[in-house]
Amino acid sequence: MPRFRKAAVAVPEEKHPVDETLPPLKMFTSGLQHVAAMYAGVVAPPMIVGPAVGLSATETAFLMGASLFTAGLATLLQTLGFWRIGARLPFVNGVSFAGVTPMIAIGKDQGADALPVIFGAIVAAGLLGFFAAPYFGKLVRFFPPVVTGTVITLIGVSLLPVAFNWSQGGNRTAADYGSMQNIGMAALTLGIVLVLRRVLRGFLQQIAILLGLVAGTLVAIPLGMTDFDAFRSAAWVGFPTPLHFGAPQFHLAAVVSMCIVMLVCMTESTADILALGRIVDRPADARTIEGGLRADTLGSALSPLFNGFMCSAFAQNIGLVAMTKVRSRFVVAAGGGILILLGLCPKAASVIALVPLPVLGGAGIVLFGSVAASGIQTLAGAAMERGENALIVAASVGVGLIPIAAPEFYHAFPKDLLVVLDSGISTGCLAAIGLNLAFNHLGARKAAPAPDPVPVH
Repeated sequence: MPRFRKAAVAVPEEKHPVDETLPPLKMFTSGLQHVAAMYAGVVAPPMIVGPAVGLSATETAFLMGASLFTAGLATLLQTLGFWRIGARLPFVNGVSFAGVTPMIAIGKDQGADALPVIFGAIVAAGLLGFFAAPYFGKLVRFFPPVVTGTVITLIGVSLLPVAFNWSQGGNRTAADYGSMQNIGMAALTLGIVLVLRRVLRGFLQQIAILLGLVAGTLVAIPLGMTDFDAFRSAAWVGFPTPLHFGAPQFHLAAVVSMCIVMLVCMTESTADILALGRIVDRPADARTIEGGLRADTLGSALSPLFNGFMCSAFAQNIGLVAMTKVRSRFVVAAGGGILILLGLCPKAASVIALVPLPVLGGAGIVLFGSVAASGIQTLAGAAMERGENALIVAASVGVGLIPIAAPEFYHAFPKDLLVVLDSGISTGCLAAIGLNLAFNHLGARKAAPAPDPVPVH
């Protein structure tokens, strides 16, 4: 009798958890968690830069909405990707704190053209980073923890004076600037945030700063410290009009300053991709890093077209992935979609405008101080027992603190140079890179490889 062979049954290949899609409700709620964890970090930079360049509360709310919208676009680029763009990991992108101080330095001398010049510098830096992405792996060795830790520390320290100004009321010409009520409200908010961080657990602990802002605002309302004008005048539906503040302008000094920031952001993002790859059990290879950096830099180059700022990885969301064990990149893509919807709803974006500046100041002390603390944590892995590394940090931090401690130090220098010199982040980064080259590369003995920098945002 003829024998019949059994047909081979194809066994479907099991999807990696990173590529799994979850039920719609779980997809939405998990994505919303990511938005809640990053929301304060996305809106804080435009809240700082807007008033610094002379924007009204309404225009600043528009800038915040644009930042939410562009953060959503950048997150979709990372998670879904196309061609060789995107890490295709549960990787959240948002506005980088690293650019805040350089942007304020750029805006200080540009008057009405402040935002167009800032946007032009970001576009140029984004395009440079996009084309440099395939080669960046070879440059990472010039950004060991001794450099990245110094820069991250300076980012936090440079932003703390902003929190102190907010705590006093924000407007130095106001009659109540520095009043006991303003400083008391900042201290109360700071205390609330610290207590929440101590007593809460899990996801609620992750959003303690957001909860502290809500609690502080509720206390401030009966005291008459909350301004509802921007919220009342905001529409429910709106689109961040492309080039709302004017076409990008390209000034060499501004471009150089933001290119330095872009290199720092790319270094942080590389560390974030490596860390996230380990957490989700899909180790990042060279192509993944290249795709992630291309999404970062393309998102940054496109953001100014919609009135947004430079985008980079948000490390707190990596912690959320580790905590929840939800590894699907489509969950984070859902979060990106929620960010876009928030950006299209000016009323939602203007909610943060309800928060009085002293309340923001109290929370900002924790928010910006945690950035500096993360930099110190990074320096802990920088082989500081080697005398030259300690010297690099000492000199670089000293140079970086000049614009903070002595704002008029460079007053006699040419105006174009002040864009770089007035930014402690830019000057400190340049000093750290140069000193690291001098002590650890040029003619130095080959040392053991340094550990990956600690991702921060």
